[in-house]
Amino acid sequence: MVILKTAREIRKMREAGRISSGALREAGKAVQPGVSTLEIDNIVRNYIEKQGAVPSFLGYGGFPASACISVNNVVIHGIPSSKTILRSGDIVSIDVGAKFNGYHGDNAFTFPCGDVSEEAKALMNATREALMRGIAQALAGNRLGDIGAAVQRYVEARSYSVVRDFVGHGVGAKLHEDPNVPNYGTPGKGVRLLPGMTIAIEPMVNQGTHRVRVLDDDWTTVTADGKLSAHFEHTVAITPDGPVILTLPD
Repeated sequence: MVILKTAREIRKMREAGRISSGALREAGKAVQPGVSTLEIDNIVRNYIEKQGAVPSFLGYGGFPASACISVNNVVIHGIPSSKTILRSGDIVSIDVGAKFNGYHGDNAFTFPCGDVSEEAKALMNATREALMRGIAQALAGNRLGDIGAAVQRYVEARSYSVVRDFVGHGVGAKLHEDPNVPNYGTPGKGVRLLPGMTIAIEPMVNQGTHRVRVLDDDWTTVTADGKLSAHFEHTVAITPDGPVILTLPD
């Protein structure tokens, strides 16, 4: 069931989004050669808790960390580790959520570590722009297929692929709510977008095949062909005046 939010609830979600955005910004500053993903996770947790919030991901479904940190061919759900040391040329997708006053903000960004290849830059730029294309279609009266189609068209026109096995989702008092928000689709199809809906739009874009596989830890998801993947995400409110991004810094 899709839960429509009041203006007051959306304001609360904006506060949660501000915190999750700030945590993501601090995490990005730490993406440097020689830094472990566990160090970055500690930065995320400390930032969120200092704001009086709770990391949304910590303990969620048994996840052991405050951020998902996914390097290179890891698509999503990378588990931070002291053994995963960043190197120049890596691309690092960091997914962060914060719960504050009963509501969640959820966002992700793929950061370059040191000097990255032109191919990696192109993939990151395309994924970030695909997210913005999707957000532009998050209009009251449109349908979910309009969002997914905008993402898919942009990505596939550049010979990349969108992940099918994982999608965006509703956000609110729960981290994952209805509806699912695929990064592919047909214009004019799917659930109609209504004012008060709050959704996480999060393209996961692969350099090669869209196929992925989950490793034995039941979390880490990698590209099936070992090629690079990028991930960007914002929490967005559907309003009568157009989409409002809730996960932006002050």
